[in-house]
Amino acid sequence: MSLPTLQPPVISARGIGTRFGGTWVLRGLDLEVAQGEILALVGGSGSGKTTLLRQIVGLLHPTEGQVRLFGEPLESGNVLKDRALRRRFGVLFQQGALFSALNVFQNIAFPLKEMRLLDEDILHDLVMLKLAQVELEPSHAALMPSELSGGMVKRVALARALALEPELLLLDEPTAGLDPDRSASFVHLVRALHRQLGLTVVFVSHDVDTIAALAQRVAVLAEQRILALGSTKDVMVMDHPFILNFFGGAARGQPVPG
Repeated sequence: MSLPTLQPPVISARGIGTRFGGTWVLRGLDLEVAQGEILALVGGSGSGKTTLLRQIVGLLHPTEGQVRLFGEPLESGNVLKDRALRRRFGVLFQQGALFSALNVFQNIAFPLKEMRLLDEDILHDLVMLKLAQVELEPSHAALMPSELSGGMVKRVALARALALEPELLLLDEPTAGLDPDRSASFVHLVRALHRQLGLTVVFVSHDVDTIAALAQRVAVLAEQRILALGSTKDVMVMDHPFILNFFGGAARGQPVPG
């Protein structure tokens, strides 16, 4: 009888150090994210949370250490293998990063067209499916980004991030700029997609309500490393000045450092 094969972490960051000029932003950072979990990355301004997110997707390279996704390095030297690995994750950038000259349909279709493997009928059906997944109407496909509300921009950008059926979804400040109702609606959508698609989700946020509603675990970035890692409930009661200010200040209705 053979033993079940253990799956590697979806994300494994080991010994990460990142230096800009003479300043170390991250040093000796370790982090693992398991398949199917939702992890929030939090930290003050300049703590390195967005830097770490960019390193996870290969937009930045650490000065020290290595990031592996699904047990594989981001750059193996094999172009086809690296391209296949990158198709396993999708990214939602903070402001949506939609192409302003392309309509909603064309924005969502962009990563699919990059594959150059789909005929137009299949491409159309896939784009319509992605629109439905983020709870937008077929009529929205013809709109330009300038015609969209902030909440719709987020949903279109999310549809594009999901276009290649990724297993890992990374979100940079997913509810930034949204009013409380639209923020809660977007969080509900992400949670539903997480369940329906079996996604692993990592998101950067400074919004305590979003963190509490969405995250299963919280990783606090401070002092160039992961200072605390655990459930929101466990992390928010830790006796550390940044953690007390971040969570305690929000509870008192004060601004949260971003």
